[in-house]
Amino acid sequence: MAGPSMSPALAQYVDDELLRAPLLFDQVVEGALDHGRHARSAMSIFERNAADDTMRAVDAARGRMAERYAQSLREQVPAELAKPDPPAANAPAARPLALALVEEDTVALEVEQSHLVELVKSTAEQELRELATYVAALVGDMDVARDHNPFRPEVHVRALWAAAQVLPLSRGHQMILMRWAAAALAQLLRQSYAAACSRLEEMGVEPANYRTVILASGARRSRSVETTFSPDLRRMRETMPARLADAMPGLTYQGQQAPAPRRDGWRDLARSVGTRADRQSIELVSRLFDAMNADDRVPADVKLLVTRLHGPAMRLALRDPGVLDKGEHPLWCFVHLLAYEAEMAPDVADPERRRLLRLGQALVDQLAAQTDQRGALYRHALQRLEVFLHQRLARRCAAVATQIGAMQKVEARLDTGTPPPSSFDGLLDAPVMDTVPAELMRDAGDGAAAERGDASWLDGLRAGQWARLMLQGRWVAAQLLWRGEKRQIWIFGDGASDATWAIRRNALLMMHAAGLAKSLKVRSLVGSAAARVQEEVAASLVAS
Repeated sequence: MAGPSMSPALAQYVDDELLRAPLLFDQVVEGALDHGRHARSAMSIFERNAADDTMRAVDAARGRMAERYAQSLREQVPAELAKPDPPAANAPAARPLALALVEEDTVALEVEQSHLVELVKSTAEQELRELATYVAALVGDMDVARDHNPFRPEVHVRALWAAAQVLPLSRGHQMILMRWAAAALAQLLRQSYAAACSRLEEMGVEPANYRTVILASGARRSRSVETTFSPDLRRMRETMPARLADAMPGLTYQGQQAPAPRRDGWRDLARSVGTRADRQSIELVSRLFDAMNADDRVPADVKLLVTRLHGPAMRLALRDPGVLDKGEHPLWCFVHLLAYEAEMAPDVADPERRRLLRLGQALVDQLAAQTDQRGALYRHALQRLEVFLHQRLARRCAAVATQIGAMQKVEARLDTGTPPPSSFDGLLDAPVMDTVPAELMRDAGDGAAAERGDASWLDGLRAGQWARLMLQGRWVAAQLLWRGEKRQIWIFGDGASDATWAIRRNALLMMHAAGLAKSLKVRSLVGSAAARVQEEVAASLVAS
């Protein structure tokens, strides 16, 4: 299993885990069957018959299932190890996928796997964190910048599903096995991860150290959390100590000497204004831009554009008090929207992303060249950006016009009661396959139950809006391109590739109810920056 760039220690770790995979799967199956036997007495007649069929099929296909489980791990591990840290600048765009009609049966599988992954993560949280430090040391990442473990819970869950598909039964029976195996898989993986840590320690591997703060009481914080916080910038300016706004050479910044020469320009500007309030405005605006520049969620190429607005924004603050009245000033709205749209399209080689940044650069150049800074300039720039985004949406919709036409016909068939082909394998023209029996579904398992869910989220989506969806086993930022007149089919486009998905209404409602779909909002960079500045100012006052 050792690859050309894999260290001997990492190769040994991978080989050891693969050798133990058949035994691990055998124990998982034993736990699953025990669970089924104990639960049988509380089942209905239908459920009992389905359970008996599942247990007989598992006994007959156990050996082939173990082989498929191990094979799936071997297939996934190289891809997991080859995942780059950030997207490469010259990386080719992802291969476009065929238009997929995602229905309830597909979403049921996504929900089931998501629940199982979360169960494993919560059960083996401490073991996973410890193992991440050892594997990071094997690959030379001593700060644990990301999880390099090629045997994460998602990998094992996908392998379990691959093994379940060996059963010559319906999808519903295969998902029964997945549910039965949940508790056993979580406990056995916890033991497996702990044993792997012990083996690596015996090999003399010294674990790496997290560079992030571990939150107390098991609290977790997602790096992708979006904030729409609108800070009271005027109050922040008024409460800033005068000595921080005087801009003298001894000024401290986060307890250290100010990082010159980046601050030399605004120091000169501060000395040229006469009022204390103006000096405070310059101080606050400068610190806000410093904090936005330090935000690691902002793409590097966008940071370069935002930095160009540092000086113009300080001059604008002296002319337009509205800059510090609220976070919805056109200056901040322009910065937020530009960064947001660049984050939604992370592939730097994407032609549409390049067009976006070229427009952003032209607008920033125009704004920076204006000596008379006024809010109207930024309103005009924001309007230009919004027009570009509308045109970009129109171009993408035109590119999928054929797919939209096909989905209009499918929706018409749905309206007449004619069922379209099932798409469990992801392709619109896939043959009809077994769907999940409604009686075996969990958490809004049928269309009627999904329809009773909160549809306000779905009906509130408009073309051009972005959503975060779990599709084909991965989280994607997807833009709504089209929704049918009957509101039965919705077409989304992937922000990182040319992939397109057509999703049934009930499937979207089921995904939303399971936490696998949510709309995204433009993140307030100035809101996050203001909170950081408040912390820095408070720390400076305490240190003094």
